[in-house]
Amino acid sequence: MHPRIEDYALISDEQTAGLVGTDGSIDWLCLPRFDSGACFARLLGDEENGHWRIAPVDADRCTRRGYRPDTLVLDTEWDTPQGTVRVTDLMPQRERAPELIRIVEGVSGRVTVHSTLRLRFDYGSIIPWMRRSGGHRVAVAGPDSVWLRSEPEVRTWGKDFGTHSEFSVAEGEKIAFVLTWHPSHEPRPGLVDPYEALSSSVRDWRRWAARCRYDGPHRDAVVRSLITLKALTYRPTGGIVAAATTSLPEELGGVRNWDYRYCWLRDSTLTLGALLSAGYHKEAGAWRDWLLRAVAGDPADLQIMYGVAGERRLPEFEVPWLSGFAGSAPVRIGNGAVNQLQLDVYGEVMDSLWLARRSGLSPKPHMWSMQNILLEWLRAHWQQPDEGLWEVRGGRRHFVHSKVMVWVAADRAVRTLEEYPELPGDKAGWRALRDEVHREVCEKGYDPDRNTFTQYYGSRELDAALLLIPRAGFLPPDDPRVIGTVDAVRAELGRDGFVQRYAGTDDGIDGLPGREGVFLACSFWLADALHLTGRTAQARRLFERLVGLANDVGLLSEEYDPVAGRQLGNFPQAFSHIALVNTALVLFGGDGAG
Repeated sequence: MHPRIEDYALISDEQTAGLVGTDGSIDWLCLPRFDSGACFARLLGDEENGHWRIAPVDADRCTRRGYRPDTLVLDTEWDTPQGTVRVTDLMPQRERAPELIRIVEGVSGRVTVHSTLRLRFDYGSIIPWMRRSGGHRVAVAGPDSVWLRSEPEVRTWGKDFGTHSEFSVAEGEKIAFVLTWHPSHEPRPGLVDPYEALSSSVRDWRRWAARCRYDGPHRDAVVRSLITLKALTYRPTGGIVAAATTSLPEELGGVRNWDYRYCWLRDSTLTLGALLSAGYHKEAGAWRDWLLRAVAGDPADLQIMYGVAGERRLPEFEVPWLSGFAGSAPVRIGNGAVNQLQLDVYGEVMDSLWLARRSGLSPKPHMWSMQNILLEWLRAHWQQPDEGLWEVRGGRRHFVHSKVMVWVAADRAVRTLEEYPELPGDKAGWRALRDEVHREVCEKGYDPDRNTFTQYYGSRELDAALLLIPRAGFLPPDDPRVIGTVDAVRAELGRDGFVQRYAGTDDGIDGLPGREGVFLACSFWLADALHLTGRTAQARRLFERLVGLANDVGLLSEEYDPVAGRQLGNFPQAFSHIALVNTALVLFGGDGAG
């Protein structure tokens, strides 16, 4: 039986990440970066595409597992007739070489444990050459080299293009495995002490988690979400990837499979707000600085997403040797949506930089001049149709959310000049732009017969992004058009109390067959909108249900199938966890998330 998405837990060193299943198998790991080729790709194929399983002989799923409180250190335990054994997984922070540490510990009795390591570079397609060297097993293929050792050393042997070990541990006995990657042309990195790395990781994560200012209901879920965002951050640059995976399906067996190991501008304001409100100014500053570097250049070339270091070229291609998660093909690497026009990203950038300035992050010397250039480009091009927030592949339209975010861009520019009059800028011209956009959206994007804004001009369809209208400040929450829109989205896009992004029909606007699940971030937005429109009790009940969708270790994917009761989409999803944090702050955190 194929694992479920929610069967996995995340480990990360803030430069890449692995997924550990309930059976003790690491089925996904990209080295050395989030967007590098996977050396364990069983998640999207089978055992022959690479994995590393450590578990008691003849055991299947674990008895229990969990992160050590306020850390990203994972403990997985099996109770067997012979006794109990624990496997502790972590990836310590690093300066150069990524390390994966797995510590096997006897808890009671004496348990025989088997380790099976199958390394397959380039997304499961390349079997490396294995050799022994000074107590290590060394795997080499092209640019990749991986070294495996154990402390104390256990006997290993090769079989079926895998590396195997079998040993017994009694109560109190420990065996630590360390897997180290480095470029094959470089000498082996220095050895890491696995037990010191474990101690340091626990200490560092707990110190970081203790900085969280939120102290309301479901604090554990908020802290876990913040730890997940930290784990999805590429520490050298401050960029935050949307998820650790590619091609986990939005519909089981379908084609809605995308690569999310990149950084989206659509997430910028919500991410910045969550980090600032929760007390993580350093991380917020790093994300703001990544944003400034990524978007630098010709405003006509502003992209909707970038690589973790700000790379612009993210070509999309398919890997036919992987069968896909639960048969959901194709598996895609890269993301062709990078070439789309989405006008909303200009609003996201302007909103983020306005929020950063107001929150006390020191402005960069070139920041305001760049914002001026972005506004001038937007003033000349805002009337174009675009692909919209959800990256539809069914053609450009005048999406209402995109136009609202154009209004946000102009509004934040005007408000910046009002608060900082010493800055140069065309305040009168930008105010006129703001008024023009507002007038057009209210005329062309609103259906007076149904008392709701629509997905795009002239459409009868709805879009969950319309729930952000009051949060953006486009209209006040008590405006009848806002209340009507919230009610319409809830009625027409609701499924089992949650919310879809838009109507899912086979001939729908996204140009794709099939239907996706309910979108978790949008469902959190509904909770925000219900609260803002005076229905706080309903909002809190919805929030409780959404928190309850997290898996046993507190992680959320992008979507959820309320009929099958399964998570869908790439995992763990930063957008979902950002939304959880922000909604908790809105409902229980005083002034909210900025």
